[in-house]
Amino acid sequence: MGFSDYRTALVTGASSGIGAATVRRLRAEGIEVRALGRDARRLASLSAETGCRACALDVNDLGALTRLAASAEFDVLINNAGQSRRGNILDTAPDDVDTLVDVNLRAVLHLTRLIVPGMASRNRGHVVNISSIAGHYAFGENATTFNSSVAYHATKAGIHSLSQQLRVDLYGTCVRVTEVSPGRVATSIFQNQNAADNPDARFVGGFETLQSEDVADAIAFAVGAPTRMNVATIEIVPTLQVVGELRFASRSEAARLREMRSGADNA
Repeated sequence: MGFSDYRTALVTGASSGIGAATVRRLRAEGIEVRALGRDARRLASLSAETGCRACALDVNDLGALTRLAASAEFDVLINNAGQSRRGNILDTAPDDVDTLVDVNLRAVLHLTRLIVPGMASRNRGHVVNISSIAGHYAFGENATTFNSSVAYHATKAGIHSLSQQLRVDLYGTCVRVTEVSPGRVATSIFQNQNAADNPDARFVGGFETLQSEDVADAIAFAVGAPTRMNVATIEIVPTLQVVGELRFASRSEAARLREMRSGADNA
């Protein structure tokens, strides 16, 4: 198995970043790729560059997803589309919760249920779910990171659980499942990260950060592995990034935080 036995792939979130890099990588291996994304202009450019078939649609459009899933026998599904919002549970906006659940989790579940049964019946296929270290670790704001969204963490943890359960559901078939869990990657999650007036620029410019091609290469390693080998989980982080930390707030610090929150509530 591997590249020689796979013919057609579907990559979501293909307009830029990890998705576009993955399209390029799979096309270089001779696989026909349907590139799904919302930015029709970028997809057209990617199609002209790589020969992929552009599919400009929203992953929240279930009817469009259903028609796309029925349009080909997909051997490889790369669930990459995702969004992020900043904020903890004390100030998360309802629209942010809905958007993250819809894009990061619901769309993945729908595409998986639409495409994987065909893989199982053909006894051939590979699902790659792009999660995040945010789905495995809790982290707050410090000098080198911003406080990520609790909803983002929750949806990525859902992708981790989905990947594990999917292997159980596909037991006895030759359909493989891989979860790729990246750390910080220089993608559009940091919008215009190189702009001097963007406060998020320090999260990329000042650090050695993974590139989209690094994640695409990890995906290619898993997909190209021999049939006896299922690369179940890949955690890929910058060499200089360490995940996890242990912090204690002193009594005075905790009191200060309570006073700040109380003042904000009364404002």
